[in-house]
Amino acid sequence: MPVGIVARPLLALPRGSKRLMAATMDAALCALTVWLAYYLRLGHFVSLAGRPTLAAALSVALALPAFYVTGLYRMAFRRAGTEIIPASALACFAYGLCYATIIAAYAFDNIPRTVGIIQPILLFLAISATRLAVGYVLGGQMQRRIDAKPRGRMLIYGAGSSGRQLAAAMGTSRESSVIGFLDDDQSLYGTRVNGLPVYPPHRLGELIGTERVSDVLLALPSASRQRRNEIIQGLRGLPVGVRTLPGLMDLAHGRVQASDLRELTIEDLLSRDPVAPHAASVRGKIAGRTVLVTGAGGSIGSELCRQIIAAEPACILLLEANEFALYAIHRNLTEVSDVTVVPLLGSVIDAFRINEIMRAWSPDMVFHAAAYKHVPLVEHNPLEGIRNNIIGTRRVAQAALHNGVRDFVLVSTDKAVRPTNIMGATKRLAELVLQGLAAEGGATCFSMVRFGNVLGSSGSVVPLFREQIRQGGPVTITHPDITRYFMTIPEAAQLVVQASAMARGGEVFVLDMGEPVRIVDLARNMIELCGLTVRTADNPDGDIEIATVGMRPGEKLYEELLIGADPRTTSHPRIMMATEHHLPWPMLRQQLDVMEAHVEAGEVAAARDLLCALVAEFAPASDIVDWIALRRDGRAPNAVDDPFPVHPDAVPPPSPVRSAPTAVPIGPAPLDIATLPVAARLAN
Repeated sequence: MPVGIVARPLLALPRGSKRLMAATMDAALCALTVWLAYYLRLGHFVSLAGRPTLAAALSVALALPAFYVTGLYRMAFRRAGTEIIPASALACFAYGLCYATIIAAYAFDNIPRTVGIIQPILLFLAISATRLAVGYVLGGQMQRRIDAKPRGRMLIYGAGSSGRQLAAAMGTSRESSVIGFLDDDQSLYGTRVNGLPVYPPHRLGELIGTERVSDVLLALPSASRQRRNEIIQGLRGLPVGVRTLPGLMDLAHGRVQASDLRELTIEDLLSRDPVAPHAASVRGKIAGRTVLVTGAGGSIGSELCRQIIAAEPACILLLEANEFALYAIHRNLTEVSDVTVVPLLGSVIDAFRINEIMRAWSPDMVFHAAAYKHVPLVEHNPLEGIRNNIIGTRRVAQAALHNGVRDFVLVSTDKAVRPTNIMGATKRLAELVLQGLAAEGGATCFSMVRFGNVLGSSGSVVPLFREQIRQGGPVTITHPDITRYFMTIPEAAQLVVQASAMARGGEVFVLDMGEPVRIVDLARNMIELCGLTVRTADNPDGDIEIATVGMRPGEKLYEELLIGADPRTTSHPRIMMATEHHLPWPMLRQQLDVMEAHVEAGEVAAARDLLCALVAEFAPASDIVDWIALRRDGRAPNAVDDPFPVHPDAVPPPSPVRSAPTAVPIGPAPLDIATLPVAARLAN
């Protein structure tokens, strides 16, 4: 406790006061070591008021400037470790050279020449010892005992340049300590790097017990994704947390810092390398053009804007209905580029606004990313999903056609394939709109890009799992067998931009996304890579439980990327082109008018029946769960108190069989898609 009473006021002093105290202490050490040097030279102690006075005064006059110039006073005492020894040696060598030279040159009668050699050596030992002692008291083990804060004990995987820099950066931390390295290089085993031992990775399990290792830090920025995956999988199930440095491109700014460490994300667990675009073809398509991005403030739209602006368009138009999202992406783009960026508030369902924008700027390209994508929310608000995803797409596409836009790319989703929910069906019908317009011909090249779940996007499961783990669980999944495809936001945006360069009209591009991921495996990986264990019946003492909460309205177990089974290759090795049927535009246009009438009249059942008829693969997994319709029937929960929970009495249990759609009138006669000619239903 007395040490703590002294330590805390010292740590609270201003930096200038601390340096003055250090200089005063060094001056005292100069005098003390001169006195000791006389004793070692003469064999007896002499009075400090006698012959050593001049030698001590000369020592102080030379030492303090030398220590200042060599940077000794810029080193924090409380963080002093073994690195203080070479710094003290350099400072004392510079001082000793001057001190010994002056004593030898002037041949003072009362100062033996050997004092000029002995005293700098003693001063070096004194300076190093005092700084190590002060560092021990103020910032080392004794201070940690005072504060009763246990330090995390960490191993760094990778003893290369990045690992060594990370160890040095972590050396100043009072919350954690690096106790060694793990490395695959057998020649390093048994050696020490930066004073720390290097261990083989297979000894990690043993070290966790003997050395109380709490975390493993991956310092492998240049390792291939395959090698990183192998290492990460090897760490699964061990009671250690895992954090990682980003890749080489992210660390290109220079020295590795402790702040560069981040938690492992699902991006680190993907079993495939990201898809790289053909930069030359993308740039040739976009450079010098005017580009419009709808939904520019969303997770996909904003990254799409960043990818586009890197290709140096003449102007990029940002259309967004959310004011803050538009402000954020506009500010971000203007900070990183000199390209003209125009922020435009507006909705894709506002036909007048869309036409005004296109007439004013005459964009060469449109990337249509505006959409409602959250499956349960759209299922509970189906008319708004239809209005935004279908009617909005139609209005933007027709405005592009009428205003001579050269290229139009729709951002689609794997949920459009054999959809079981309103969101997926609306996205498939949006695809059919573009396919129908493309089949009619015209100056605009329409294409679509279909991909899986995007990591880190709004509504992504990964941030939800991370927050649930941070709160102690449980981690909730809807079904133990549910699987999804995953890709990163930059990867998705790059694919969309690449498709624009490859499109010729009417194509549906899909990405080879590797194998789908079981969500329960994803949850288990994230728990275990946080150094925690899964609580199960076999392991009741585990840290985090994985709870199954049941399928939500419209949700299905598996997602697909293709409707047909005959994908075609493209010039890009990881991008395929789907062969999908479409509906003739004259008939589809008429039915879209009917759909819009149903939406404006609030006729949920009629709108969904027509959606079922137009999207032949749509098989709803639940009955209508529109909040307004349920409220009218007296089955919805109180929207003021709890607007979004799925109550058993409010939402009927999912059923894999949909009710047959009722006949939908077009003019005097009803429409039955089944009665359309085969050529009309399957025409390409």
